[in-house]
Amino acid sequence: MRYYYLIALTLTTTLVMAQQPSHYSMYMLNHFSWNPAYAGLDNSLSITGVYRSQWVGLEGSPVTQNINAHLPLYVASSGIGINLENDQLGAQRLTSINLSYNFQRELGAGILSLGARAGIVQRSLDGSKILTPDGEYGEPGVPPLHNDDLLPTEEVNGSVTTFGVGLYYQSEKLESGLSISNITEPSADLGKLKLKMTRNYFFTLGMHFDLNSSVSIHPSILVRSDLIQTQTDFSTIVRYNDNIFFGASFRGYNSNSIDALVLLAGLKLSENITLAYAYDLTLSGLRTVNSGSHEVMLNYNLNKIFGAGRPPKIIYNPRSL
Repeated sequence: MRYYYLIALTLTTTLVMAQQPSHYSMYMLNHFSWNPAYAGLDNSLSITGVYRSQWVGLEGSPVTQNINAHLPLYVASSGIGINLENDQLGAQRLTSINLSYNFQRELGAGILSLGARAGIVQRSLDGSKILTPDGEYGEPGVPPLHNDDLLPTEEVNGSVTTFGVGLYYQSEKLESGLSISNITEPSADLGKLKLKMTRNYFFTLGMHFDLNSSVSIHPSILVRSDLIQTQTDFSTIVRYNDNIFFGASFRGYNSNSIDALVLLAGLKLSENITLAYAYDLTLSGLRTVNSGSHEVMLNYNLNKIFGAGRPPKIIYNPRSL
């Protein structure tokens, strides 16, 4: 799913570029980054930062930073949050900021949340980093000549407004979420170029099993799709004393979608801070030109009731799911 496509439209002078969303191997530890309905379900102020370097050693490979914060508003049975992301892939960069709000209601033995997200995305394309088969490229400092009137020779920028929605259910033994990003599929104008923000769908399902008082197992699945391409992560995490955890993921579901085997581990540095790391071992055809992917996550949770209002009857610990 981490590819960009250039499609020349027949009988037009505009180049349309469709962009796939950035992805994270530790999705199960950072639900809010892709689902606005999760805001506040950590039951306190929660701040998460992620740094991901994908396909290390491959020139122009993706590098992504994400930071988000969210908290419950018990007085309104809801949650709010903010999500910021910077995604660099070769000559292209995406920088976004989103605000989220949701409503939460008790449903059976769990909590059902319905949320929405709105934000601004700035898209940049650095023409000086583009190489074409027919281009002429001289000494450093000399403007490139792409021999293609559609492509810029310097950096161009464009901004769009995006919207997303999500649904999330959380109980003691099970959690599941569905979200849609870029609902309106807006396009940013970059001169003769247009950047289309493709609508994407995310679905996750996770469960929690206690083996004994110290050890628990947490299998999960994440499906990402734009209805043209679909990518699936199958993951399992083992936790010890709710303090140390380790696990593995497999990304792909058939011979055409196999991407990586992920190994991850983490621990609580204190009652409030959790550190986690994931390494992706590439299994696709790109395995011969890169040394894998690295992802680091740091989470801070206040672990206190934040603000006034009445908390739900049962507060689950989503970090255990």
